[in-house]
Amino acid sequence: MKLLEYEAKNLLAESKIAVPESTLVSEDLVFLPAVIKSQVPIGGRGKAGGIVIVKTGDEFVAAREKLAKLEIKGYLPQTLLAEELLEIDRELYLSVLIDKTAAAIVLMAHNNGGVEVEDNRADEFLRIEIDSKNTEQAGQALADYYNLADKTFVLQDMVERLYACYVKNDALLLEINPLVLTKGGDLVAGDCKMELDDAAAFRHPEWAFEAPKAEVNFVTLNESGNVATIANGAGLAMATVDAVADAGLTPANFLDIGGGANEASVLAAFKRIMDYSGVQVIIINIFAGITRCDEVAKAIIAAQSQIDKLPPLAVRLAGTNYEQAAKLLADHGVEIHSSLTNAITAVKESTK
Repeated sequence: MKLLEYEAKNLLAESKIAVPESTLVSEDLVFLPAVIKSQVPIGGRGKAGGIVIVKTGDEFVAAREKLAKLEIKGYLPQTLLAEELLEIDRELYLSVLIDKTAAAIVLMAHNNGGVEVEDNRADEFLRIEIDSKNTEQAGQALADYYNLADKTFVLQDMVERLYACYVKNDALLLEINPLVLTKGGDLVAGDCKMELDDAAAFRHPEWAFEAPKAEVNFVTLNESGNVATIANGAGLAMATVDAVADAGLTPANFLDIGGGANEASVLAAFKRIMDYSGVQVIIINIFAGITRCDEVAKAIIAAQSQIDKLPPLAVRLAGTNYEQAAKLLADHGVEIHSSLTNAITAVKESTK
């Protein structure tokens, strides 16, 4: 379960981790200047224009109206967050996550946080396995790494509280980016991303989050892969990826749109695929039950009209509302292949 930023920060505040003064946006803003933030469960809001600084009432109204209508990677916000404008001295990166290989909870940190954090080399990150017994030592190491000796005690407390927050809430990821060092010398969580374990919901009757569950299960396999895949159901998605690889092609991703996918969620899947520059063809393999073929067809048509440089599509559909889908796609010149094998054969011909 991916939380919205304000929900994640509420959990941080409950654990006594500093967050900016904030309020959910209504008609009137109670303080200026402010940062208005679109609340969508996806990264890249800053680069997509989903974060706006406002200093006047007119700027606030304009930002509110703009962000309410701004779709980011298939998500339209239901909520906007207004925060105090921090005076930033440094932007750092800090996260807690599970390392499945090491079977451990790991603290990750970098001196260079903010929107360009993904440009940092993997070997530059500080990595420390943490538990309830070594948070003090981890905080010391973090202070040394950040070159913030005068913040050692603050960082020791922060690591202890982050670990407790992570465990208490059955989190899979807790990422603070940026961790802001203000000009006044305070360390504040400028942004926060949290993912909670759906399987632990029975332990948390208090959970009542706005954030939707991820509409698709998306995994990067090879960023330079030449074939992207979209399927419904984990088994069919895995079989599609395997069939692509067995044919000598390179799958870029695993993408399960799940049961009950609709036009919006499938269109969002297309937009995520466009992050891969090497994709030459998209294979769509849908066996519709709860998912409806006509909804998938509408998403295909929308993708063709809305997405620049959309790669060619190899479509195989079967199941619920197939006839309606076939007519929609035929009207827009999209061929439906009778089987995945036929679709892959067509892809191989087109990628020679």
